[in-house]
Amino acid sequence: GDITQKGYEKKRSKLIGAYLPQPPRVDQALPQERRAPVTPSSASRYHRRRSSGSRDERYRSDVHTEAVQAALAKHKERKMAVPMPSKRRSLVVQTSMDAYTPPGKQNFYIKLQMPKYMYHFVHTALHGYLGIEPGLTGFASKFDQKNLMVCFFTENHSAPPDVTTYTSEHSIQVERPQGSTTSRTAPKYGNAELMETGDGVPVSSRVSAKIQQLVNTLKRPKRPPLREFFVDDFEELLEVQQPDPNQPKPEGAQMLAMRGEQLGVVTNWPPSLEAALQRWGTISPKAPCLTTMDTNGKPLYILTYGKLWTRSMKVAYNILHKLGTKQEPMVRPGDRVALVFPNNDPAAFMVAFYGCLLAEVVPVPIEVPLTRKDAGSQQIGFLLGSCGVTVALTSDACHKGLPKSPTGEIPQFKGWPKLLWFVTESKHLSKPPRDWFPHIKDANNDTAYIEYKTCKDGSVLGVTVTRIALLTHCQALTQACGYTEAETIVNVLDFKKDVGLWHGILTSVMNMMHVISIPYSLMKVNPLSWIQKVCQYKAKVACVKSRDMHWALVAHRDQRDVNLSSLRMLIVADGANPWSISSCDAFLNVFQSKGLRQEVICPCASSPEALTVAIRRPTDDSNQPPGRGVLSMHGLTYGVIRVDSEEKLSVLTVQDVGLVMPGAIMCSVKPDGIPQLCRTDEIGELCVCAVATGTSYYGLSGMTKNTFEVFPMTSSGAPISEYPFIRTGLLGFVGPGGLVFVVGKMDGLMVVSGRRHNADDIVATALAVEPMKFVYRGRIAVFSVTVLHDERIVIVAEQRPDSTEEDSFQWMSRVLQAIDSIHQVGVYCLALVPANTLPKTPLGGIHLSETKQLFLEGSLHPCNVLMCPHTCVTNLPKPRQKQPEIGPASVMVGNLVSGKRIAQASGRDLGQIEDNDQARKFLFLSEVLQWRAQTTPDHVLYTLLNCRGTIANSLTCVQLHKRAEKIAVMLMERGHLQDGDHVALVYPPGIDLIAAFYGCLYAGCVPITVRPPHPQNIATTLPTVKMIVEVSRSACLMTTQLICKLLRSREAAAAVDVRTWPLILDTDDLPKKRPAQIYKPSNPDMLAYLDFSVSTTGMLAGVKMSHAATSAFCRSIKLQCELYPSREVAICLDPYCGLGFVLWCLCSVYSGHQSILIPPSELETNPALWLLAVSQYKVRDTFCSYSVMELCTKGLGSQTESLKARGLDLSRVRTCVVVAEERPRIALTQSFSKLFKDLGLHPRAVSTSFGCRVNLAICLQGTSGPDPTTVYVDMRALRHDRVRLVERGSPHSLPLMESGKILPGVRIIIANPETKGPLGDSHLGEIWVHSAHNASGYFTIYGDESLQSDHFNSRLSFGDTQTIWARTGYLGFLRRTELTDANGERHDALYVVGALDEAMELRGMRYHPIDIETSVIRAHKSVTECAVFTWTNLLVVVVELDGSEQEALDLVPLVTNVVLEEHYLIVGVVVVVDIGVIPINSRGEKQRMHLRDGFLADQLDPIYVAYNM
Repeated sequence: GDITQKGYEKKRSKLIGAYLPQPPRVDQALPQERRAPVTPSSASRYHRRRSSGSRDERYRSDVHTEAVQAALAKHKERKMAVPMPSKRRSLVVQTSMDAYTPPGKQNFYIKLQMPKYMYHFVHTALHGYLGIEPGLTGFASKFDQKNLMVCFFTENHSAPPDVTTYTSEHSIQVERPQGSTTSRTAPKYGNAELMETGDGVPVSSRVSAKIQQLVNTLKRPKRPPLREFFVDDFEELLEVQQPDPNQPKPEGAQMLAMRGEQLGVVTNWPPSLEAALQRWGTISPKAPCLTTMDTNGKPLYILTYGKLWTRSMKVAYNILHKLGTKQEPMVRPGDRVALVFPNNDPAAFMVAFYGCLLAEVVPVPIEVPLTRKDAGSQQIGFLLGSCGVTVALTSDACHKGLPKSPTGEIPQFKGWPKLLWFVTESKHLSKPPRDWFPHIKDANNDTAYIEYKTCKDGSVLGVTVTRIALLTHCQALTQACGYTEAETIVNVLDFKKDVGLWHGILTSVMNMMHVISIPYSLMKVNPLSWIQKVCQYKAKVACVKSRDMHWALVAHRDQRDVNLSSLRMLIVADGANPWSISSCDAFLNVFQSKGLRQEVICPCASSPEALTVAIRRPTDDSNQPPGRGVLSMHGLTYGVIRVDSEEKLSVLTVQDVGLVMPGAIMCSVKPDGIPQLCRTDEIGELCVCAVATGTSYYGLSGMTKNTFEVFPMTSSGAPISEYPFIRTGLLGFVGPGGLVFVVGKMDGLMVVSGRRHNADDIVATALAVEPMKFVYRGRIAVFSVTVLHDERIVIVAEQRPDSTEEDSFQWMSRVLQAIDSIHQVGVYCLALVPANTLPKTPLGGIHLSETKQLFLEGSLHPCNVLMCPHTCVTNLPKPRQKQPEIGPASVMVGNLVSGKRIAQASGRDLGQIEDNDQARKFLFLSEVLQWRAQTTPDHVLYTLLNCRGTIANSLTCVQLHKRAEKIAVMLMERGHLQDGDHVALVYPPGIDLIAAFYGCLYAGCVPITVRPPHPQNIATTLPTVKMIVEVSRSACLMTTQLICKLLRSREAAAAVDVRTWPLILDTDDLPKKRPAQIYKPSNPDMLAYLDFSVSTTGMLAGVKMSHAATSAFCRSIKLQCELYPSREVAICLDPYCGLGFVLWCLCSVYSGHQSILIPPSELETNPALWLLAVSQYKVRDTFCSYSVMELCTKGLGSQTESLKARGLDLSRVRTCVVVAEERPRIALTQSFSKLFKDLGLHPRAVSTSFGCRVNLAICLQGTSGPDPTTVYVDMRALRHDRVRLVERGSPHSLPLMESGKILPGVRIIIANPETKGPLGDSHLGEIWVHSAHNASGYFTIYGDESLQSDHFNSRLSFGDTQTIWARTGYLGFLRRTELTDANGERHDALYVVGALDEAMELRGMRYHPIDIETSVIRAHKSVTECAVFTWTNLLVVVVELDGSEQEALDLVPLVTNVVLEEHYLIVGVVVVVDIGVIPINSRGEKQRMHLRDGFLADQLDPIYVAYNM
């Protein structure tokens, strides 16, 4: 998986040609800023100009729009370029200029204004660079190599240049001055162009310029400074928000409960609602009750009181007597039935509703389920199930429209109980007998109906309303609204619930009123329809929402014939939303000239639990203006009422919703904790005590108690009343004159860092930002998600279909500024989705909880995302200050370090092991081979398998010896090599490689094994071969005929200069003669071979292996694995470096066992090859790499049954060792063990080894000794370089598996990497190793001895200062276990945590990339792989997406969330790429630095790059 070429080629071809858009001039970036702000006086003109579905009318407020525009204007002076996310072309419909700047061109940036907090960088991310010059905006960098960083030792490791240390004259202006169109050339730095790598890959590509911008944007300290405090040893304490000492506090006296007027008893009020129906149905059967409209606005049908009465009786009779059998009726009085009627058929609904009341069954009105998986429909199903509903009443048309199964039955909806659907049309019902009459009794405490209510989390509850509450509510509304008989009322609201049901279905019947019902479908076609009906019918009352007023304004075109003088009351049902005031004002402004009087507009406040809470009374006195309050938004966030007299931008204007209902008492209590009365200047939850309210949540006694049985207390703790109050769910206060004001809903409340914000207010601010109608039809959702112990605000909006990337990004940045200015709160995530994709409620609003659910599970599929964690996460733990470690003075007492056993351990002592090891008497492997060729000439040492599992080749001792002799002759005669010359062996995995290696030893040359170039990918793999050949100073290159041709091919010539290769020898035709004599080294410390490998950090390091070390190594492995000539070992590893090479080429010659060689590349065509070979040859020991194990786990997961049938049996395997140079991958080894357990694999057989550059194998499980142990450590302690053992499954626990047993002759100690002092048992430190098979040093061109001596010849700073140790560069710890070793001692387990040069220092703590990557991979099902690295102290997370590109942006918030939650880190950049982009080396390790270089050079071709603010 190489990453460098692919991206560049792909991108280049895309960019050339007509695709290049002209970059616009910077100063045209904000055209709509020039528009005059809309003033209230121009409001009507403004409304006429606007096209119909513009933006959410509920939140229209010209005053607020002005305030927001003014706030944005304030930011214009302070400009900051914000990096725009980049998208792949397929993700973008419109061309986005920024995303397609060709590589190497100077970027043009659109200027965006950012809020002040955006430029302040979390002082943590650039901790310690506080003396920054403000003018600094660029950075310089030099890399070593495009594809590979050649570093022969660590210090040269190309660290990202520190953005903050170059002086200003070396800076690049990323931000260009206004109006200047000439591109500035970057000054030179050293000999390279400023932002280029050493060989000219432009780092000034857009990626690093953007990162630079991001760093600049984030550089200065953040708004709320973190408090300093001491961090205890392990616990990283999250910053606790301290209350602001200057925050406003309530100062008023304790409020008094407000009592409504007396509910007057009128003599002719009916004793129950059914009695009213009977009365009007018999005495005025011809009186119109309900007129329904078709979509053309023509009256469709008039339901009279007579028809309503007779049909309701018919429905009642049929429900009770025609369902089920006579003995077993399905529905009995008191049972619940569902009412499923569409919004355009109020007549059928009304008949069914009153039919239920007459039959004394309880109607549960719900929405029509449109599909099997409607948003929220499942929750409604739960409600029906919990109410025990078995019958659903519906209309004929609705029944026909329900989804049907092929057999014509209505399927069961998801989550719904099994229902009998019953059609209530008269023609389908049987007539009741003449002697049957419904039993009409006075209203009592039986349940009349259940109204459903959707909670903040999406769950649906049923509020029960008793018959007496129903009747009393109708009476209270009649008194408050002054309803009289036969009045006409126009109803635009949903008649199934809330205000529409109470006025349009219930109270209307009590007063024999005539309701004109306007369906939602008609409003969509003709928004003026309700006004036309008011004129046509001279209606006295209209029930609307502010939305309907707004739509009427938008559609209004100076109609001549509009006359609203008949209206005495315009009930605004959503008056409780503080933003409804703007619609009311604008509506009055336009229609006052059409006869509308100011006092007619009557906002009301209601809630499902408390029914009507308050309503403004229609007065005859037009001189008394309605109540208004201009409140400070800042005060409101602390729950305090502060009237704002100054012209501040952040104010909320609220109108009163009238007085408390007749017969009710109201008070407000503190929203959380015990229900304590508020002070007069404090916002609280309004509570009501009345008969006319709901009584419970059906079937939920606990929740009912908390809501319907509240006893408000005074400050002294005494209850104010013996009767319970009901929480309305509305936040507000009772103002002067007993007027009720509502400022928001409990459901919309978001508590961020202790301050309360209302979702509706945030929505209003966001919509006021853009007079250019960016948000599609005002569809916008605001909610909070909990991340890292605080609520974070998320805004999701539908963007207009025609908006460009620039539009959207600009809108997003301006929304952030506006919300920051007006609400002083940061937005955590802003997501834009395509038009019409957010889940809808049945009446077309946004289904909030469903939207939040989609966001959290990563299936919202946004088309743009802007995350701002840097600006709003203020409770991160304090960056760690390193404490001084223990010095020598306090330390050594025998083998103890400050009270703990020194962490040291060793394998068995080689000197004391008595074994009949014949090979020991030889110093050199070449001699061992000659001895075996004489004593056991026909013993097979090597068998090579092909992809079909058959033997491709094999070598006996004598064949290998003879072949090696011929190669030695060839080297001397054709190559004219001297002893000591270096020879590069470029062979595929196989037998030729082994023969060539021993041929070199016979000739006295030093072999270097090199992986051959990949024929399909010469351009990227050949330079690496060339580099190793050059760096190792090879005098000659030996290979096969095939690779010879490849090296001289045209493709190869394009990648490297063919003339610079050393002599190339082809070993396919060898000379027929033997050498005069075989070379024997004079000294075992002479060089035997060089081992080159590319580390995960992209460094090429070659180490020197002497003859003595090579023999010691082979002996150590022989003893650990009990190898001898009669054994067979299966090896599926790459034979080019480390333990893989030693097992492939050297061990069989030393120990005499037969090695079955399986090239890992063959598994790509046949994944079962390795395991089948292990089974077929009855192998007891096998070695593989993580890549091989992963291939088997993924490729054979579903085939275990068929493999069993083929006779695959792994029960003989004693050890299956993964050869690795990293922390053991427990998840992989465990899933491998589980998967193949059925095929006989013993779980204890699977283990790992551990090696590194200084010592190619330190641990290896081997045959005897205890099983590898696993411990769980606290990940937070690990970041502080401490080990703290915890129980499995505890939070923040990380499982670590022991890396096999320490090899014989190896000693280990754990040392502090900085002070070089020894550490105690279970302390984290660098693993140091002392052994006869340590490498003898790095092989470097420069021979820089000082660095090399440190790595290979280190001594402890105190304690045992004599022993010479090699530093592995890996962090780990030793722990003495309760187990015993083979020799009876207590067993010391070594746990490897990770490489020092891979680890990332962030916020003063040490993070291992693998831990963050593991969290990220778990975050979403489509993330297949992840790699992280840091660049200029920003954490960059690269994820591979397995799914459609539409899912790419879903990952950004999820990745940010999981890293914050689990690691307390803020992700700087999220890069989403295709599968296979993250480069992996032959050992299966991620090449993170290689990836970083590819990213910075813009070669990854990412699907999406998000820069978190």
